[in-house]
Amino acid sequence: MIVSKNKSDRINNSKMVGTVLVIGAGISGMQSALDLAEVGYKVYIVEKSPAIGGRMPMLDKTFPTNDCSMCILSPKLVECGRHRNIDVLTCSDVIGLSGDAGNYTVQVKKRPRYVDPDKCVGCGSCAEACPVKVPNEFNQNLGQRKAIYKLYPQAYPNAYMIDATKCLKMKNPKACGKCIKVCQSNAIDHNMQEEIVSLNVGAIILCPGYDLFNAELRGEYGYGVYENVLTSLQFERMLSASGPYEGHVQKADGTTPKKIAFIQCVGSRDVSLCNGYCSSVCCMYATKEAVIAKEHVPGLDTTIFNMDIRAFGKDYEKYYNRAQNQSNVRYIKSMISSVKELPKTKELRVRYRTPEGMMEEDFEMLVLSVGLKPTQEAVELAGILGIELNGYNFCQLEELSGVQTSRKGIYVAGVFSGPKDIPETVMQASAAAGDTAAFLSSVRNTQVTEMEFPQEKDVSEEEPRIGVFVCHCGINIASVVDVPAVVEHVKQLPYVVYATNSLYACAQDSQLAMKELIEEHKLNRIVVASCSPRTHKPLFQETMKEAGLNAALFEMANIRDQCSWVHQQQPDKATIKAKDLVSAAVAKAATLSAAKNVTVDVTNTALVIGGGVSGMTSALSLVDQGYNVHLLEKSEQLGGMALRIHEGFNGENIPAFVQQLVNNVNNSPKIDVYTGSDIDEVTGYIGNFTTKLSSGQVLEHGVSIIATGGEEAKPTEYLYGQDSRVLTQLELDEAIANNDPRVKSAENIVMIQCVGSREENRPYCSRICCTKTMKLALKMKEINPDVSIIVLYRDIRTYSFNEDYYREARAKGVIFFRYDVDNKPKVELVGQNGQSKLRVTATDHIMGETYDIDADILTLAVPIVPPESNHRLSQLLKVPLNPDNFFQEAHMKLRPVDFSAEGIYMCGLAHGPKSIDESISQAKAAAGRATSILSHDKLESKGVVAVVNQDLCAACLTCVRLCPFKAPRIAENHLAEIEAVICQGCGTCAGECPNKAITLQSYSHKQLTAQVEGMFNHPQQ
Repeated sequence: MIVSKNKSDRINNSKMVGTVLVIGAGISGMQSALDLAEVGYKVYIVEKSPAIGGRMPMLDKTFPTNDCSMCILSPKLVECGRHRNIDVLTCSDVIGLSGDAGNYTVQVKKRPRYVDPDKCVGCGSCAEACPVKVPNEFNQNLGQRKAIYKLYPQAYPNAYMIDATKCLKMKNPKACGKCIKVCQSNAIDHNMQEEIVSLNVGAIILCPGYDLFNAELRGEYGYGVYENVLTSLQFERMLSASGPYEGHVQKADGTTPKKIAFIQCVGSRDVSLCNGYCSSVCCMYATKEAVIAKEHVPGLDTTIFNMDIRAFGKDYEKYYNRAQNQSNVRYIKSMISSVKELPKTKELRVRYRTPEGMMEEDFEMLVLSVGLKPTQEAVELAGILGIELNGYNFCQLEELSGVQTSRKGIYVAGVFSGPKDIPETVMQASAAAGDTAAFLSSVRNTQVTEMEFPQEKDVSEEEPRIGVFVCHCGINIASVVDVPAVVEHVKQLPYVVYATNSLYACAQDSQLAMKELIEEHKLNRIVVASCSPRTHKPLFQETMKEAGLNAALFEMANIRDQCSWVHQQQPDKATIKAKDLVSAAVAKAATLSAAKNVTVDVTNTALVIGGGVSGMTSALSLVDQGYNVHLLEKSEQLGGMALRIHEGFNGENIPAFVQQLVNNVNNSPKIDVYTGSDIDEVTGYIGNFTTKLSSGQVLEHGVSIIATGGEEAKPTEYLYGQDSRVLTQLELDEAIANNDPRVKSAENIVMIQCVGSREENRPYCSRICCTKTMKLALKMKEINPDVSIIVLYRDIRTYSFNEDYYREARAKGVIFFRYDVDNKPKVELVGQNGQSKLRVTATDHIMGETYDIDADILTLAVPIVPPESNHRLSQLLKVPLNPDNFFQEAHMKLRPVDFSAEGIYMCGLAHGPKSIDESISQAKAAAGRATSILSHDKLESKGVVAVVNQDLCAACLTCVRLCPFKAPRIAENHLAEIEAVICQGCGTCAGECPNKAITLQSYSHKQLTAQVEGMFNHPQQ
């Protein structure tokens, strides 16, 4: 479907509005909204469902780290729900658009939920009383819900909703009404009416999410007929602790399966169903589900039937390897054509081909890895907004824009622009926010409300009154630890005046209840026993501040990671350990005192390190948002690796694009360019960095963006460097552009994939090589349609819409042979000198046959590698590298452009291999995230910091030498002091100070001693 482009893109800067509409509240919508709200824009989120969160709350774990999906998402839900500059409109749809870019008027239809969200407390009494049960769509119909329901336990808004099509009273006003009788908040109103809301916004970001392919359309697999054939999302809900079976893997009859198979590409790479694209995530989520299922069911046999395993993301290849080598997940290269159920046993018989011939195997459960597709609502929305769609009904992006739709002022993020995983979705969301902020920069801060906390209570003279909140975390904790027993134990501890348990302590309703309980019981210290402080401590501390308490009066006991997860087979001992951990936290909490934050000014200038496409894009994005930039490039010219690329994957003119970027950078009065320069020294902290260049110049800046790019590896095999006919991909690209006679005269071309990658020394996939091979092959076919091209590969990884090029290459006669890594191709020179032939010998993995090919050109797909300078830069900026020497982000899923060290960001090939378009998106994301610092005039220190008692300091310099963040320094009085904004609270200085002059806030000797004593000195078990 192609929607005609709206030509009415007039912009009147004088009438611009500093408000943004985000359509869709999945992870991309929430990230875009939070980024914009933090840098000075009012945001409306329109979400069609009753709660925000999208698909991510349905997931159990996330690859490749196996983080609990709900655990890492919950803080975002709460932050989004409570943010002063974000208004959430659930059960709502956009029905009209008028106006111009910068000043749109959007019509929104709000459907009634028949429950007042301002009155509903989420107690669930209504659902308990409701007599009507219907299939639970959130659980993919694997269980039932009531006609009045909450989408999922941690949902925001924390309010129930009535399904009008199922409610007895909606059908007959005189019937039922049980929910009304039990609701003590008087929140239920069956007479609520639909309403139309008009919103005036300057820009729109589209994040409408996706649908899953209807597996019934592939009837040969028996979905909807055989009861033990499930979709991947159904299996995901089965694995989830909050799912219909509380994490138990079970067949339809309730028994535990011993053998499960996964079938890939169900509804993807399927031209017959007009889904010719690859859905990008299915191989990895099937791998994750197979691994996690084996954890749930020890000894479970898992098999994944696939055509190619597309583990192309950062660290995905390693995850795939661990699944095979450590978890014993079996992978079989075969496309399954049919499934039959055996009548007596209900087992599912699968026929597949191997090198030995046709095989039959029986499984107890089949999981269909269904693909992603645009929602019908999104297609209709495109018509309303007047934006173009591509041939698959995904949003059509403007060339090399990353996020720009065909209509000015309307941007896109997430799967609606093409199938992608969570990190790419989050990157694109921040990029869309960055582009939006640049577009509306003239009206920043015109519509926002400043955050105001109540006056902090002085509790320094009060006796500790501790409140303890113990979390079930679904069954992450409660399935192992006896949570009620822990609560009863806690009630007996000194200074505890209130203790309770909750299903999810991090949920919006729990946070609201915590504030009310602090006031009701006059609590002055809080302990939460739940999951990781690393992800959730800031959330609870924010609630403390909203209740008028200092954030330092909070302590957390990790009874999930440190207890239930590691003692699953010992519930009794796990419960005892949980009591000990909470007892220690309570004892420490009694000793806590308030801490004061330090405020510093912000230098509203950025340093971008690297002058390739990513670096220049970040710099220009920052300039468009009104900030000055220092752009540093170690070589003598801007452009980076893109200078060797002549055509983008979608036919873009890369030299012209790069030249335009260079011109824009050089002509910008806000960008100072430093070429041929390197960094000698970096000092300072977030908001106030100082960088000294090798030229002697000193640059002051508030943030840093690392965009150091990557390099093409030089192969050490296949006669590269010994024969001029052996070329890398970029060398062939350059030869084609230069009309090299070797290209024109070539009759036989061989291309070998994965040369020097996906092996022990480089255990990662370079992501773009397979697509580059397709584009080179097609270009050679344009030059000479009769040329013979053979591609030797391990897995073809033409993800997303790049699958079209793979299919086109096959249609034009390019031949593909798979080889096994243990039997790689061999290349040798055959014949007399001057007449020698370049002979490639390979063995087909499927048929087992060996064949020889005499090649005129041999092209090697070599990996993208990080530059050697990454090591030194890592040390200078105190930011980590991963084992492959790319820079390591703070969190692989939800913080893909941030470092754990604040004020420093990354993008492009510095982060890992990716295409130019993906680099552009991440570059804009890095700029968007950087503005969260640059948009403020002042910053406060936060978290735990070290403090020096100068009366004890001997100025021995131990702290100065050891601190990895350079926070300590010797002051004018010749004694040590610590810059609070730099300090990351690691405690190294406090631990090593010979005079014990340094104390880490909340970790003093007194507090740690109390914690240890509290662990052992408590009421008898």
